[in-house]
Amino acid sequence: MSIQWKGVFPALTTKFTADDQLDLPLFEKNLDEQLAAGVNGVILGGTLGEASVLSTDEKETLVKFAIQKVAGKVPVIINIAEGSTRDAIQQAKYAKQWGAQGIMMLPPMRYKTDHRETVAYFKAVAESTDLPIMVYNNPVDYKIEVTLDMFAELASCTNIQAIKESTRDISNVTRLINRFGDRFKILCGVDTLAMEELVMGAEGWVAGLVCAFPRETVAIYRLVKAGHIQEAQKIYRWFMPLLELDIHPKLVQYIKLAEQQAGNGSEAVRAPRLTLIGEERTRVLSIIDQGISSRPELPEYLHLNN
Repeated sequence: MSIQWKGVFPALTTKFTADDQLDLPLFEKNLDEQLAAGVNGVILGGTLGEASVLSTDEKETLVKFAIQKVAGKVPVIINIAEGSTRDAIQQAKYAKQWGAQGIMMLPPMRYKTDHRETVAYFKAVAESTDLPIMVYNNPVDYKIEVTLDMFAELASCTNIQAIKESTRDISNVTRLINRFGDRFKILCGVDTLAMEELVMGAEGWVAGLVCAFPRETVAIYRLVKAGHIQEAQKIYRWFMPLLELDIHPKLVQYIKLAEQQAGNGSEAVRAPRLTLIGEERTRVLSIIDQGISSRPELPEYLHLNN
C-alpha cells in the first residue's frame, strides 16, 4: 500500500489493562471509531503510544493486530525513536517484517546530534528499507531541529516523503513549500496549530486529541480543505481548550483521560507515568467534561474530498 500522506493520521494511544497488559479489545474499539470517523492512516508507538515503555514484542502485537483490523482501509505506520543508528535500522527491519506500510521517525534520542550526524542517521535508516518515511521534526520536545538545509540533503532519499511539522512555527510550512515545492508532504504535528497550518498548505494532521474526538478532528480537516473555513472555525474554536492538552508534558495522561470520558479508552498508563490525582485531575477533567457537554453539532463532512 502506498501512502498519500494527506488527511488525518491519529497518533494512537496504547491501551493497557489494570494489570499492565495490552488491552486489545479497547484498542480495537478506539480503532473502529477512528475508521468510522474517516481517518486516513494510523500511527502506532509514538509519544502518545508510550513507545519508550513498550517491548519489541508488544510493538509487534500492536502492528499486526492493527493491520488485521484495518483490513487495508488505511495504512498502518510505526514510529521509530531510538538512541543508536543500529537500533533504528533494526526497528525499520521489524516494521517491514510485521507488515507496517510506513515509518514515522524521530532524530536520535538522548544524544543531541549535529547537522552531519542527524543527516547521516536519517539517511542510514532510509537506505536500509524501502518503506516510506515521515520525518518527525520536533525540536521543542526532542531538542534536535531538522533544518531546511538538512532536508535539502535528505531529498536524495526518495522514500523520505513527508514531514511531521512540530517546530511550533507556522511560517515553517511556508519556508518548506518555498524551498521544496511538493517534494515533501507536510503534516501538522501540533494540535493547537492544525487549522492554521492546513490553511497555509499542510496536507495532513498527525493528531492527538483525535484519539478521544475523531469526528471533530476529521471534520475540521475536511472542511478546511473543502474551503468551508467558517464552519471549520466554529468547531476549532470549541476544540481549542481540549487541543491544548496535547502540548503539555503529561499529554499522554491528559489525552487518555479524555478518551475515558469520551467512552473510547481508559486512563491506564504504564509506569513511570502515573494516572492523574488531586487538583490536577480535577482541573483537566473540568476542561474535558466542559468540552464533551458543549460538543458542537457537526455538518456532514464524510462526502467532502480529503
